[in-house]
Amino acid sequence: MKISIIAIGDELLLGNVVDTNTPFMASLIDACGWQLVHSCQVHDDPCDILFAVKDALKRSDIVLTTGGLGPTKDDITKQVLCECFNGKLIFDQSVADNVHRIFAERGLVMNELTETQAMVPDCCKVIQNMTGTAPIMWFEKDNKVLVSMPGVPREMRYTFTNQIVPRIKQLNAEKSGAKPMLHSFFLLEGINESELNMLLQAPNTPQPLNTIHVAYLPQTGYLKIRLDCDDNDTLTQASLQFEQLLGDKIFAGGDQTPAQALIDLLYQNHLTLSTAESCTGGNIAHTITSIPGSSAIYNGSVVSYSNEMKINAINVNPEDINLYGAVSTQVATQMAEGVAQLAKTDCSISTTGIAGPGGATPGKPVGTVCIGIKTPNGTQSATHHFNGNRAEVIERATTRAIILLLRSL
Repeated sequence: MKISIIAIGDELLLGNVVDTNTPFMASLIDACGWQLVHSCQVHDDPCDILFAVKDALKRSDIVLTTGGLGPTKDDITKQVLCECFNGKLIFDQSVADNVHRIFAERGLVMNELTETQAMVPDCCKVIQNMTGTAPIMWFEKDNKVLVSMPGVPREMRYTFTNQIVPRIKQLNAEKSGAKPMLHSFFLLEGINESELNMLLQAPNTPQPLNTIHVAYLPQTGYLKIRLDCDDNDTLTQASLQFEQLLGDKIFAGGDQTPAQALIDLLYQNHLTLSTAESCTGGNIAHTITSIPGSSAIYNGSVVSYSNEMKINAINVNPEDINLYGAVSTQVATQMAEGVAQLAKTDCSISTTGIAGPGGATPGKPVGTVCIGIKTPNGTQSATHHFNGNRAEVIERATTRAIILLLRSL
Protein backbone atom coordinates (compact mmCIF):
# COMPACT_ATOMS: atom_id res chain seq x y z
CA MET A 1 0.00 0.00 0.00
CA LYS A 2 1.65 3.21 -1.22
CA ILE A 3 0.60 6.45 0.46
CA SER A 4 1.29 10.16 -0.15
CA ILE A 5 0.66 13.09 2.22
CA ILE A 6 -0.14 16.67 1.22
CA ALA A 7 -0.14 19.34 3.94
CA ILE A 8 -2.06 22.42 2.76
CA GLY A 9 -1.64 25.92 4.16
CA ASP A 10 0.29 29.14 3.63
CA GLU A 11 1.21 29.16 7.31
CA LEU A 12 3.27 25.99 6.87
CA LEU A 13 5.41 27.40 4.08
CA LEU A 14 5.84 30.78 5.77
CA GLY A 15 7.20 29.14 8.89
CA ASN A 16 4.40 30.46 11.10
CA VAL A 17 3.25 26.94 11.97
CA VAL A 18 5.26 23.71 12.11
CA ASP A 19 3.65 20.75 10.35
CA THR A 20 3.29 18.11 13.07
CA ASN A 21 0.58 16.21 11.21
CA THR A 22 2.84 14.63 8.61
CA PRO A 23 5.29 13.06 11.11
CA PHE A 24 2.35 11.77 13.16
CA MET A 25 0.74 10.10 10.15
CA ALA A 26 4.09 8.83 8.89
CA SER A 27 4.73 6.98 12.14
CA LEU A 28 1.35 5.26 12.01
CA ILE A 29 1.73 4.47 8.33
CA ASP A 30 5.08 2.83 9.02
CA ALA A 31 3.70 0.94 12.03
CA CYS A 32 0.95 -0.50 9.83
CA GLY A 33 3.50 -1.79 7.34
CA TRP A 34 2.46 0.60 4.57
CA GLN A 35 4.85 2.68 2.48
CA LEU A 36 4.94 6.47 2.58
CA VAL A 37 6.31 7.31 -0.85
CA HIS A 38 5.86 11.09 -0.92
CA SER A 39 4.96 14.08 1.21
CA CYS A 40 4.80 17.80 0.47
CA GLN A 41 3.51 21.15 1.65
CA VAL A 42 1.58 23.49 -0.63
CA HIS A 43 0.16 27.01 -0.48
CA ASP A 44 -3.54 27.79 -0.30
CA ASP A 45 -3.50 28.14 -4.06
CA PRO A 46 -5.91 26.16 -6.28
CA CYS A 47 -3.32 25.46 -8.99
CA ASP A 48 -0.73 24.29 -6.44
CA ILE A 49 -3.23 22.05 -4.65
CA LEU A 50 -4.57 20.55 -7.88
CA PHE A 51 -1.08 19.84 -9.20
CA ALA A 52 -0.03 18.23 -5.91
CA VAL A 53 -3.15 16.05 -5.77
CA LYS A 54 -2.83 14.81 -9.35
CA ASP A 55 0.87 14.11 -8.88
CA ALA A 56 0.25 12.22 -5.64
CA LEU A 57 -2.51 10.11 -7.19
CA LYS A 58 -0.05 8.99 -9.87
CA ARG A 59 2.45 7.90 -7.22
CA SER A 60 0.16 6.32 -4.64
CA ASP A 61 -2.80 4.11 -3.86
CA ILE A 62 -3.96 6.52 -1.16
CA VAL A 63 -3.47 10.27 -0.81
CA LEU A 64 -3.94 11.97 2.57
CA THR A 65 -4.46 15.73 2.69
CA THR A 66 -4.62 17.98 5.74
CA GLY A 67 -5.77 21.58 5.98
CA GLY A 68 -7.77 24.05 3.95
CA LEU A 69 -11.17 22.87 5.19
CA GLY A 70 -12.16 25.84 7.35
CA PRO A 71 -14.95 28.32 6.62
CA THR A 72 -12.75 31.27 5.65
CA LYS A 73 -12.05 32.43 2.10
CA ASP A 74 -8.50 31.01 2.05
CA ASP A 75 -9.82 27.51 2.78
CA ILE A 76 -10.29 26.26 -0.76
CA THR A 77 -9.50 22.55 -0.54
CA LYS A 78 -13.13 21.43 -1.03
CA GLN A 79 -13.53 23.48 -4.21
CA VAL A 80 -10.29 22.09 -5.68
CA LEU A 81 -11.28 18.52 -4.87
CA CYS A 82 -14.60 19.08 -6.59
CA GLU A 83 -12.67 19.98 -9.73
CA CYS A 84 -10.35 17.02 -9.38
CA PHE A 85 -13.13 14.47 -8.82
CA ASN A 86 -15.77 16.06 -11.09
CA GLY A 87 -18.21 17.11 -8.39
CA LYS A 88 -19.99 20.12 -6.95
CA LEU A 89 -20.65 21.41 -3.46
CA ILE A 90 -23.99 20.46 -1.91
CA PHE A 91 -25.56 20.95 1.51
CA ASP A 92 -25.20 17.94 3.85
CA GLN A 93 -27.65 17.91 6.76
CA SER A 94 -25.61 15.36 8.72
CA VAL A 95 -22.60 17.68 8.67
CA ALA A 96 -24.79 20.63 9.73
CA ASP A 97 -26.15 18.58 12.63
CA ASN A 98 -22.62 17.64 13.68
CA VAL A 99 -21.49 21.28 13.58
CA HIS A 100 -24.48 22.36 15.68
CA ARG A 101 -23.68 19.57 18.16
CA ILE A 102 -20.07 20.73 18.49
CA PHE A 103 -21.13 24.34 19.06
CA ALA A 104 -23.78 23.36 21.59
CA GLU A 105 -21.32 21.24 23.57
CA ARG A 106 -18.88 24.14 23.70
CA GLY A 107 -21.53 26.71 24.58
CA LEU A 108 -20.87 28.71 21.41
CA VAL A 109 -23.26 30.56 19.12
CA MET A 110 -23.39 29.43 15.50
CA ASN A 111 -22.72 31.98 12.75
CA GLU A 112 -23.43 31.92 9.05
CA LEU A 113 -19.79 31.45 8.07
CA THR A 114 -19.42 28.29 10.17
CA GLU A 115 -22.62 26.87 8.70
CA THR A 116 -20.85 26.74 5.31
CA GLN A 117 -18.92 23.75 6.72
CA ALA A 118 -22.01 21.72 5.78
CA MET A 119 -21.29 22.33 2.08
CA VAL A 120 -19.41 19.26 0.85
CA PRO A 121 -18.54 17.74 -2.56
CA ASP A 122 -21.26 15.43 -3.87
CA CYS A 123 -18.55 13.07 -5.14
CA CYS A 124 -17.21 12.09 -1.70
CA LYS A 125 -18.24 9.98 1.26
CA VAL A 126 -18.53 12.17 4.35
CA ILE A 127 -17.03 11.00 7.64
CA GLN A 128 -18.15 13.09 10.58
CA ASN A 129 -15.48 14.97 12.52
CA MET A 130 -16.05 14.00 16.15
CA THR A 131 -13.76 16.69 17.55
CA GLY A 132 -14.32 19.66 15.22
CA THR A 133 -16.54 21.23 12.59
CA ALA A 134 -14.67 20.51 9.34
CA PRO A 135 -15.94 17.24 7.81
CA ILE A 136 -13.60 14.47 6.72
CA MET A 137 -14.06 13.54 3.05
CA TRP A 138 -13.27 10.19 1.42
CA PHE A 139 -12.94 10.22 -2.39
CA GLU A 140 -12.50 7.22 -4.69
CA LYS A 141 -11.59 7.29 -8.38
CA ASP A 142 -9.86 4.85 -10.74
CA ASN A 143 -9.08 2.47 -7.86
CA LYS A 144 -7.37 5.30 -5.95
CA VAL A 145 -8.43 6.93 -2.66
CA LEU A 146 -8.00 10.48 -1.39
CA VAL A 147 -8.85 11.38 2.20
CA SER A 148 -9.18 15.06 3.11
CA MET A 149 -8.78 15.82 6.83
CA PRO A 150 -8.69 18.99 8.94
CA GLY A 151 -5.32 20.56 9.63
CA VAL A 152 -5.90 21.20 13.34
CA PRO A 153 -3.51 18.67 14.92
CA ARG A 154 -5.88 17.54 17.69
CA GLU A 155 -8.68 16.90 15.20
CA MET A 156 -6.42 15.29 12.61
CA ARG A 157 -4.80 12.91 15.10
CA TYR A 158 -8.11 11.63 16.43
CA THR A 159 -9.54 11.35 12.92
CA PHE A 160 -6.58 9.56 11.40
CA THR A 161 -6.10 7.15 14.29
CA ASN A 162 -9.71 6.21 14.95
CA GLN A 163 -11.52 6.74 11.67
CA ILE A 164 -9.09 6.57 8.75
CA VAL A 165 -6.48 3.95 9.68
CA PRO A 166 -9.15 1.26 10.34
CA ARG A 167 -10.75 2.00 6.96
CA ILE A 168 -7.40 1.80 5.17
CA LYS A 169 -6.66 -1.52 6.88
CA GLN A 170 -9.99 -2.90 5.71
CA LEU A 171 -9.43 -1.59 2.19
CA ASN A 172 -5.95 -3.10 2.08
CA ALA A 173 -7.23 -6.49 3.24
CA GLU A 174 -10.04 -6.47 0.68
CA LYS A 175 -7.72 -5.58 -2.19
CA SER A 176 -4.74 -7.77 -1.47
CA GLY A 177 -5.93 -10.33 1.04
CA ALA A 178 -2.72 -9.55 2.89
CA LYS A 179 -2.42 -10.51 6.54
CA PRO A 180 -1.98 -7.61 8.96
CA MET A 181 1.60 -6.73 9.83
CA LEU A 182 2.68 -7.66 13.36
CA HIS A 183 5.39 -5.88 15.34
CA SER A 184 7.78 -6.41 18.21
CA PHE A 185 9.61 -3.48 19.85
CA PHE A 186 12.86 -3.20 21.81
CA LEU A 187 14.63 -0.25 23.46
CA LEU A 188 18.44 -0.43 23.40
CA GLU A 189 21.45 1.58 24.49
CA GLY A 190 25.17 1.12 24.02
CA ILE A 191 24.90 0.21 20.35
CA ASN A 192 24.26 2.34 17.26
CA GLU A 193 22.38 1.57 14.07
CA SER A 194 25.38 0.55 11.97
CA GLU A 195 26.76 -1.74 14.68
CA LEU A 196 23.41 -3.42 15.12
CA ASN A 197 22.94 -3.81 11.38
CA MET A 198 26.33 -5.52 11.05
CA LEU A 199 25.46 -7.79 13.96
CA LEU A 200 22.14 -8.82 12.44
CA GLN A 201 23.74 -9.47 9.03
CA ALA A 202 26.59 -11.56 10.43
CA PRO A 203 26.92 -15.10 9.00
CA ASN A 204 26.14 -16.72 12.37
CA THR A 205 22.89 -14.80 12.96
CA PRO A 206 20.12 -17.43 13.04
CA GLN A 207 16.99 -17.57 10.94
CA PRO A 208 14.44 -16.05 10.89
CA LEU A 209 16.15 -13.10 12.62
CA ASN A 210 18.60 -12.60 9.76
CA THR A 211 15.78 -12.29 7.21
CA ILE A 212 12.99 -10.51 9.12
CA HIS A 213 12.38 -6.81 8.44
CA VAL A 214 14.01 -4.54 11.03
CA ALA A 215 13.09 -0.85 11.41
CA TYR A 216 15.68 1.38 13.08
CA LEU A 217 14.06 4.21 15.05
CA PRO A 218 16.82 6.27 16.72
CA GLN A 219 15.74 8.43 19.66
CA THR A 220 17.57 10.90 21.88
CA GLY A 221 19.80 8.77 24.08
CA TYR A 222 18.65 5.34 22.93
CA LEU A 223 17.69 3.23 19.94
CA LYS A 224 14.20 1.87 19.36
CA ILE A 225 13.98 -1.23 17.17
CA ARG A 226 10.88 -2.68 15.54
CA LEU A 227 10.71 -6.18 14.09
CA ASP A 228 8.00 -6.63 11.42
CA CYS A 229 6.38 -9.82 10.22
CA ASP A 230 2.92 -11.02 9.17
CA ASP A 231 3.35 -14.41 10.87
CA ASN A 232 3.05 -14.53 14.67
CA ASP A 233 5.16 -17.67 15.19
CA THR A 234 7.99 -16.30 13.04
CA LEU A 235 7.89 -12.96 14.84
CA THR A 236 7.95 -14.65 18.25
CA GLN A 237 10.95 -16.77 17.28
CA ALA A 238 12.83 -13.81 15.83
CA SER A 239 12.08 -11.72 18.93
CA LEU A 240 13.53 -14.39 21.21
CA GLN A 241 16.63 -14.59 19.01
CA PHE A 242 16.96 -10.81 19.12
CA GLU A 243 16.81 -10.82 22.93
CA GLN A 244 19.46 -13.55 23.13
CA LEU A 245 21.73 -11.76 20.65
CA LEU A 246 21.53 -8.27 22.21
CA GLY A 247 21.43 -9.29 25.86
CA ASP A 248 21.87 -6.45 28.34
CA LYS A 249 21.90 -3.82 25.62
CA ILE A 250 18.10 -4.14 25.77
CA PHE A 251 16.73 -2.15 28.68
CA ALA A 252 13.01 -2.39 27.87
CA GLY A 253 10.54 -3.82 25.39
CA GLY A 254 7.31 -2.66 23.85
CA ASP A 255 6.24 0.38 21.86
CA GLN A 256 6.91 2.88 24.63
CA THR A 257 9.37 5.44 25.92
CA PRO A 258 11.89 4.83 28.72
CA ALA A 259 9.71 6.96 31.01
CA GLN A 260 6.66 4.82 30.27
CA ALA A 261 8.67 1.66 30.91
CA LEU A 262 9.93 3.09 34.21
CA ILE A 263 6.46 4.06 35.41
CA ASP A 264 5.12 0.59 34.60
CA LEU A 265 8.01 -1.12 36.40
CA LEU A 266 7.68 1.07 39.49
CA TYR A 267 3.92 0.45 39.59
CA GLN A 268 4.33 -3.32 39.23
CA ASN A 269 6.78 -3.36 42.13
CA HIS A 270 4.74 -0.97 44.33
CA LEU A 271 7.56 1.58 44.40
CA THR A 272 7.43 5.38 44.46
CA LEU A 273 9.70 7.99 42.87
CA SER A 274 10.91 11.53 43.48
CA THR A 275 13.51 13.67 41.68
CA ALA A 276 16.04 16.33 42.62
CA GLU A 277 17.21 18.28 39.60
CA SER A 278 19.82 20.95 39.11
CA CYS A 279 21.09 21.13 35.53
CA THR A 280 18.00 19.41 34.05
CA GLY A 281 15.81 22.06 35.65
CA GLY A 282 12.73 19.89 36.19
CA ASN A 283 12.83 18.17 32.80
CA ILE A 284 12.84 14.70 34.39
CA ALA A 285 9.77 15.65 36.41
CA HIS A 286 8.13 16.99 33.25
CA THR A 287 8.94 13.83 31.30
CA ILE A 288 7.48 11.61 34.03
CA THR A 289 4.36 13.65 34.72
CA SER A 290 3.55 14.02 31.01
CA ILE A 291 2.52 10.36 31.06
CA PRO A 292 -1.02 9.47 32.23
CA GLY A 293 -0.97 7.40 35.42
CA SER A 294 2.33 8.78 36.69
CA SER A 295 0.62 10.07 39.84
CA ALA A 296 0.41 6.47 41.06
CA ILE A 297 4.19 6.33 41.50
CA TYR A 298 5.50 9.91 41.43
CA ASN A 299 5.48 12.02 44.60
CA GLY A 300 7.27 15.17 43.51
CA SER A 301 10.44 17.06 42.69
CA VAL A 302 12.86 19.66 44.00
CA VAL A 303 14.57 21.84 41.40
CA SER A 304 17.64 22.56 43.53
CA TYR A 305 19.35 24.82 41.02
CA SER A 306 21.36 26.85 43.53
CA ASN A 307 23.72 25.56 46.20
CA GLU A 308 21.45 27.14 48.81
CA MET A 309 18.50 25.02 47.63
CA LYS A 310 20.65 21.92 47.67
CA ILE A 311 21.69 22.66 51.24
CA ASN A 312 18.42 23.94 52.69
CA ALA A 313 15.82 21.84 50.84
CA ILE A 314 17.44 18.42 50.57
CA ASN A 315 20.24 18.51 53.15
CA VAL A 316 23.34 18.43 50.95
CA ASN A 317 26.43 18.95 53.13
CA PRO A 318 27.88 22.42 52.33
CA GLU A 319 31.37 21.16 53.15
CA ASP A 320 31.10 18.57 50.38
CA ILE A 321 30.03 21.27 47.92
CA ASN A 322 33.11 23.29 48.88
CA LEU A 323 35.40 20.26 48.76
CA TYR A 324 34.12 18.42 45.66
CA GLY A 325 32.04 21.06 43.86
CA ALA A 326 28.31 21.14 43.18
CA VAL A 327 28.93 18.99 40.10
CA SER A 328 30.19 15.85 41.80
CA THR A 329 29.06 12.33 42.56
CA GLN A 330 29.17 13.12 46.27
CA VAL A 331 26.62 15.89 45.85
CA ALA A 332 24.49 13.82 43.44
CA THR A 333 24.32 11.02 46.01
CA GLN A 334 23.18 13.37 48.76
CA MET A 335 20.63 15.01 46.47
CA ALA A 336 19.08 11.62 45.66
CA GLU A 337 18.96 10.57 49.28
CA GLY A 338 17.74 13.96 50.46
CA VAL A 339 14.81 14.22 48.09
CA ALA A 340 13.78 10.60 48.78
CA GLN A 341 13.68 11.42 52.47
CA LEU A 342 11.78 14.65 51.89
CA ALA A 343 9.22 13.10 49.52
CA LYS A 344 9.12 9.76 51.39
CA THR A 345 9.77 7.68 48.26
CA ASP A 346 11.43 4.32 47.68
CA CYS A 347 13.40 5.56 44.66
CA SER A 348 14.82 8.83 43.47
CA ILE A 349 16.86 10.41 40.69
CA SER A 350 19.21 13.38 41.00
CA THR A 351 21.14 15.43 38.45
CA THR A 352 23.80 18.09 38.87
CA GLY A 353 25.92 19.26 35.99
CA ILE A 354 26.91 21.83 33.40
CA ALA A 355 24.41 22.17 30.54
CA GLY A 356 26.30 25.10 28.96
CA PRO A 357 27.16 27.06 27.05
CA GLY A 358 29.06 28.57 29.99
CA GLY A 359 29.99 27.19 33.38
CA ALA A 360 32.83 24.85 32.42
CA THR A 361 35.70 24.45 34.88
CA PRO A 362 39.01 22.56 34.62
CA GLY A 363 38.22 18.87 34.50
CA LYS A 364 34.49 19.54 34.15
CA PRO A 365 33.65 20.60 30.59
CA VAL A 366 30.22 21.54 29.31
CA GLY A 367 28.11 18.39 29.15
CA THR A 368 29.40 16.98 32.43
CA VAL A 369 26.46 15.64 34.46
CA CYS A 370 26.53 13.65 37.68
CA ILE A 371 23.49 11.42 38.09
CA GLY A 372 22.41 9.84 41.35
CA ILE A 373 20.08 6.84 41.54
CA LYS A 374 18.49 5.65 44.78
CA THR A 375 16.56 2.38 45.07
CA PRO A 376 15.64 0.21 48.05
CA ASN A 377 18.99 -1.53 47.48
CA GLY A 378 21.08 1.62 47.96
CA THR A 379 22.33 4.74 46.20
CA GLN A 380 24.79 5.00 43.32
CA SER A 381 26.15 8.02 41.49
CA ALA A 382 28.32 8.40 38.41
CA THR A 383 29.66 11.12 36.14
CA HIS A 384 28.49 11.25 32.52
CA HIS A 385 29.45 13.38 29.54
CA PHE A 386 26.92 14.44 26.93
CA ASN A 387 27.49 16.20 23.61
CA GLY A 388 25.32 18.92 22.12
CA ASN A 389 23.91 22.31 22.93
CA ARG A 390 22.17 23.20 26.20
CA ALA A 391 18.80 21.70 25.24
CA GLU A 392 20.43 18.52 23.93
CA VAL A 393 22.52 18.05 27.08
CA ILE A 394 19.41 18.44 29.23
CA GLU A 395 17.41 15.98 27.12
CA ARG A 396 20.19 13.39 26.98
CA ALA A 397 20.83 13.64 30.71
CA THR A 398 17.10 13.20 31.34
CA THR A 399 16.90 10.08 29.20
CA ARG A 400 20.08 8.61 30.66
CA ALA A 401 18.89 9.17 34.23
CA ILE A 402 15.58 7.43 33.56
CA ILE A 403 17.31 4.48 31.89
CA LEU A 404 19.78 4.18 34.80
CA LEU A 405 16.92 3.83 37.28
CA LEU A 406 15.20 1.31 34.99
CA ARG A 407 18.37 -0.79 34.93
CA SER A 408 18.81 -0.52 38.71
CA LEU A 409 15.43 -2.05 39.55
